[in-house]
Amino acid sequence: MAGVLQAIELSSKGLTVQRRKMNVVAENIANAETTQTAEGGPYQRKRVIVKEAKEAGTFDSYLHKAQTPLARTNPQHRTGMQVDVMKRDMMSSVEAKEIRDPQSQFRMVYDPGNPEADADGYVKMPDVEIITEMVDMMAASRAYEANTAAIQSSKKMVKDALEI
Repeated sequence: MAGVLQAIELSSKGLTVQRRKMNVVAENIANAETTQTAEGGPYQRKRVIVKEAKEAGTFDSYLHKAQTPLARTNPQHRTGMQVDVMKRDMMSSVEAKEIRDPQSQFRMVYDPGNPEADADGYVKMPDVEIITEMVDMMAASRAYEANTAAIQSSKKMVKDALEI
């Protein structure tokens, strides 16, 4: 049963990551023509970086975080000693972070009538490719759907197990 619950938790974190990716893509699209930001200069494209985050801890610490009561049914089930540390299968999580794309270069567009144009008539524009952003949004949307399907499958497994 714990494996199913861990699958649901991991898929829910996947949902959070994909939602964040879709938000960043939407922000990139919305600012594709922004030539001046609060920092000064054109908008710089953002990306979401996802990495695995290992969370070491005792069973008690995870139980406390989840705020789930545990009844003691057998004195040998839970000792309360440091031996209860989850070493073999540490809880795994994902961490998503928004970053400005350091490889993003600005496009120089000739527009002498633009008030932001330099002496030669060029305007610095964000290097946001709408097609790339749409592809990224579709990929995030499909990954979101896959995580939703995984949660539904896990819920069905739990329901079927309870009906036995």
